[in-house]
Amino acid sequence: MNSMVTPSPSDPALSCPWTAQTFTGEKRQELALKVLRQTETVSDLSRSNQVSRKFIYHQAEKAKQALDKAFDDSEEGKGEVLFYLPVTKQWIRQLVIALVLISYSSYRGVVELLRDLFDYPISIGTVHNILQQSICEVKAIHEQENLSSVKIGAHDEIFQAGKPVLAGVDVYSTYCYLLTLEDSRDADTWAIRLLELQDKGLYPSHTIADGGKGIRAGQNQAWPLVPCFGDVFHALLELGRLGIYLENRAQGAICNLEKLERKMEKNRKKRKGNKLSKKLGDARQTEKNSVNLAHDIAIIYQWMQQDILALVGQELKTREELFDFIVEELRQREPLLPHRIAPVRKALENQRDDLLAFVGDIDLKLETVATEFNVPIYLIRKVYEMNQLEDADYRKWQVRSQLNKKLSYLFHPISEAVKQIITKTVRASSVVENFNSRLRNYFFLRRQLGPQYLELLRFFLNHRRFMRSEIPERKGKSPAELLSGKPHNHWLEMLGFKRFQQAA
Repeated sequence: MNSMVTPSPSDPALSCPWTAQTFTGEKRQELALKVLRQTETVSDLSRSNQVSRKFIYHQAEKAKQALDKAFDDSEEGKGEVLFYLPVTKQWIRQLVIALVLISYSSYRGVVELLRDLFDYPISIGTVHNILQQSICEVKAIHEQENLSSVKIGAHDEIFQAGKPVLAGVDVYSTYCYLLTLEDSRDADTWAIRLLELQDKGLYPSHTIADGGKGIRAGQNQAWPLVPCFGDVFHALLELGRLGIYLENRAQGAICNLEKLERKMEKNRKKRKGNKLSKKLGDARQTEKNSVNLAHDIAIIYQWMQQDILALVGQELKTREELFDFIVEELRQREPLLPHRIAPVRKALENQRDDLLAFVGDIDLKLETVATEFNVPIYLIRKVYEMNQLEDADYRKWQVRSQLNKKLSYLFHPISEAVKQIITKTVRASSVVENFNSRLRNYFFLRRQLGPQYLELLRFFLNHRRFMRSEIPERKGKSPAELLSGKPHNHWLEMLGFKRFQQAA
C-alpha cells in the first residue's frame, strides 16, 4: 500500500507538494521577492526548489497584494480599528520612560503628547517622579552587576556643563560599566572609581585610552599590573589635522604666488616690475617651503598609518625604530612651524610605547601559536603578514600557495588562529567615543534629574537590544546579553512593567 500523502487539489504546488509544504514563511517570502525583483526566472526557481511554477506565481501574487495594501493611499480602510489598547497607570508610566529614553523627548514633550493624543493630563512633576522612581529600581539592578567577563576596557572623558563625565566600556560587548559625573578627572578620582568596579569583578587584561594623564595615572594607582594601551585613533587624528592645516597653508601660498605673478605681469607692461621683484621672490620661496613641508608631513602620516600603527605589519622592534625615525623627522621640521609641529611631535614621542603596545601583544600571541603548532615563528609571521595584502592582489595568493606547501595540513588551522588574533586586536577606544556621542542626546535630562540620570541611561543603553549592527552576532542582542552570554527580559520588564501585546 502506497503511504505517500495525496496532495490537496487546492495546493498550488501540485507537482511536489511534500517540498512546498515544508517551506517556512521566510522561504516563501524569499521566493516571492526573487520573482518581483526578476533576479531569477520562474522556471529556474521552480526547478532549483523542486516546486511547481504555479506555486511560485502564487507566492509572488501574495507578496504583490501585500505591497499594494501597504502603499494604498486611498481613504478606504483608514478609519478601521487596528487594535484596542488598555491604557492603565502602569502603561502610562512605561510610556513616559520610553518617550524620554527611546525618543529623547523632553518633559514638556511628554506632557504635550499625552494631552494631545491621549487626552490625558499629566504634570511635569509627575514625569519627574516617574523617572526618579525608575532610577531607584535601576540602582538595585546595578548592585548585582558581575563585570568579571570584561577582557578589554576603553576609558574616556566627556564634558557636561563644564564638568567631566568618566566613561568605561567593554570593547567587545559595548557594555558600559562606568558613567559618572565628577568634579575632577584627576588620578585619585579615576583610581577610586576603578577600585569600586573591581569589587564587582572588573579586572581586564588591559585597557585603551587616549593620552590623558588623569586616566593613566589613576589606573596605575588602582591596577598597577594592568597595562593601558594607547589610542591609535587620536594619535593619527592629530597628525592628520596637522597635514590638513599644512595642505591648506600650501594652497594659500600657491594662490598668493599666482596673484603676485599676475600683478607682476601687469607691472612689467607698464615697466614697473622692479617694485614687486623682492615680494615675488619671497612669495616663491614661501610657496616652495610650504609645498615641501605639506608633502613631507603627508608622507609621514602615510607611514604612520599604513606601516607603523597598522594592524598587520612588522614586529615591535622594527616599528619602534620606524616610530623614532618619524619623530626625528618631525623634530627637524619644527623650526619651520614650531607652534604647530612641536605639540604633535611631543605627543607622539611621549606616547610611543603606549601606542605600540598592541604590537607587542600581537607578537606574544603569534609566538604562542608557533609553540602550539610546533612551527618556526618566521612562518607564523609570514601567515600574519600575508593578511596585509588585499584579496585582489596576486601577490597574496602567491604567498598563500607557498605557505600552503610548507605548512601542509597545518596551514588552515594556523591561518584561522592568526585571523582570530587580528580580529580581536583593538587599537583604539572608538567604542567609548561612540558611546559618548550617544550621551549628548540626553544632556537635557541633567537639569531635571541631575547626575543621577546617568545611572538610568547606563541601564537603558546596556539592556536595549541592537536592531542593527555591522557585527552580525550583536544583532538582536543587548550589550548585557553579549557580556554575560545569558538572555534577559526586556528592559521595561526588568523595571517591573508588563509590556502590551496584541491579541493573537
